[in-house]
Amino acid sequence: MTPAPIKPLIAMSVLDQVDVRVGTILSIEEVPGSDKLMQLRVSFGDHQRTIVAGIRGERETPEEIVGRQCLFVVNLEPRKMRGVVSEGMLFDIGFGDGLRPVLATPEAPVPDGTRAS
Repeated sequence: MTPAPIKPLIAMSVLDQVDVRVGTILSIEEVPGSDKLMQLRVSFGDHQRTIVAGIRGERETPEEIVGRQCLFVVNLEPRKMRGVVSEGMLFDIGFGDGLRPVLATPEAPVPDGTRAS
């Protein structure tokens, strides 16, 4: 793989606007009528959210990620996909480069809702 070119520089104030937090995946189910989308129920400590992610074909058993902590963007505007409202975005590594994606996870357990910085 040849790494993609680095994107243009941004001000730190732009990056500070993105709220990335750790959440634990509580459940996962298929989104009806979609070959790619899965509906995740995620705990962020003080609340839970539904996150829709295009990860259905990325692993043989999608249920294997239940109980895993991952990084999520939590301050995106809600978006309806195939009738399900998604309240954030799952971070993964590799999709944009054409690789089989892997989850962006903390190296050790941390409390749900912990901010990435």
